[in-house]
Amino acid sequence: MDQQQIADILAKPYSQQLLNGPEPARFAYVGLDGDPRVIPIGFWVEGDKLVMATVPKSAKVPALRQNPKVAITIDQGKFPPKVLLIRGTAEVEVVPGVPEGYLTAGHKVMTDEQYPEWEAGVKGLYDEMAVITVTPTWAKLLDFETTIPKAVEDLIKAKS
Repeated sequence: MDQQQIADILAKPYSQQLLNGPEPARFAYVGLDGDPRVIPIGFWVEGDKLVMATVPKSAKVPALRQNPKVAITIDQGKFPPKVLLIRGTAEVEVVPGVPEGYLTAGHKVMTDEQYPEWEAGVKGLYDEMAVITVTPTWAKLLDFETTIPKAVEDLIKAKS
């Protein structure tokens, strides 16, 4: 899949809704032991990349440095489902302090009243953070209005 195809999918209204909404990403990577891992994680978007931050000593940091291939799902838990699937390559960089995007991502999931205390706690806790930047290499939107999983599409055709 080329970058223009990926950009076109990520620019669709439902994709933008998912990329900018409060839902966490489900972030899949391969652990150092070779077993798969999936975690919910807050994220933000910078241009054509998805970005998240974590504790520098988190288990995912050395795992991503060893194997940077990842998969991300962002979905809504209501009907009809809206699901954005992304595969990509992760880069990890340890930065001082708390990235502004991390604060923005956190604010998406809390009220304005909750945010100041959370922000102060985060800024007091982290001297540095590991920033994970994912460059998409593949994307698909399943909105169950204009797009559905290929296997379901094939089954519908076979039954028609």
